[in-house]
Amino acid sequence: MLPWVFLLMILTLSSSSHCSPLSLPLRMRRYADAIFTNSYRNVLGQLSARKLLQDIMNRQQGERNQEHGARVRLGRQVDSVWADQKQMALESTLVALLQKPRNSQG
Repeated sequence: MLPWVFLLMILTLSSSSHCSPLSLPLRMRRYADAIFTNSYRNVLGQLSARKLLQDIMNRQQGERNQEHGARVRLGRQVDSVWADQKQMALESTLVALLQKPRNSQG
C-alpha cells in the first residue's frame, strides 16, 4: 500500500508543478540535503554553545575553589595568630602571678 501512496504523491506533485518527472527526485534530494544541512548546523551550534557554557562554568568553579582555598588559608593564619596571642597572654598572666610577692597575700 505504501508504494501506491508514494506513486500517487509523485504524480500529484508532477502534474501541479509543470515540471518533468525526472527533475522531481533531484528536487527532493536537494530538499533532503537542505534539511540535513540545517539540522547539522543546529546541532553544531548547540554543541559549541554547550562547550562554551561548560568552559565558563569550569572557570567559575576554579575561581570559587581558589577563593575558598585562600579563605581557608587566611582563616588558618588568623586562628594561628589568635592562638599565639592567647598563649602569650596566658604566659604573661602566669609570670605575673608567679612574680607577685607572697607576703602581700597573707
